Amino acid sequence: MDSSLRSGAEAALDSSVVVDDAVRTGARPKVRLLVSRALGLLGAVVTLIGVILLAACWRDDLMIEERLGKATAEVVSVSFQRTVVRFATPDGAVHSPSQGLLYPAGLEPGQLVRIEYDTADPEVARVAGRTAVLALLPIGTFLLAVWAVLAPLLWWVRRRW
Repeated sequence: MDSSLRSGAEAALDSSVVVDDAVRTGARPKVRLLVSRALGLLGAVVTLIGVILLAACWRDDLMIEERLGKATAEVVSVSFQRTVVRFATPDGAVHSPSQGLLYPAGLEPGQLVRIEYDTADPEVARVAGRTAVLALLPIGTFLLAVWAVLAPLLWWVRRRW
């Protein structure tokens, strides 16, 4: 009787190991699938934001070019978020775009700079001669860096984990 109890206990132990292994291996592919989809979705969202940002730059440039106004502006302040300028339009009004100047790299406070603006909306202004092409390099580099991290991570999650 002692041997029958042992074989019954071993059978019960063996079946629980099989069931436990089945549960573990069944959950792993689901987690792997969710993680890989989340990483892919993150990459897609970041890429979409970059493309929308480029489209917004081109839209602003088109608005300026359709109703082009030119002026000399004084750089009031320069910060990480924006470069504030002040300029006068031919009608005598003084404008200072609240969102700052487009493509302001290299400007310093007190400097006088030629700008181009939308005569219908002087809030949209850019440094003369600069266009959305300048946004391609930083946005493209950022997206390349994001995918340089995400692509190997996605590959690793799908193949190894």
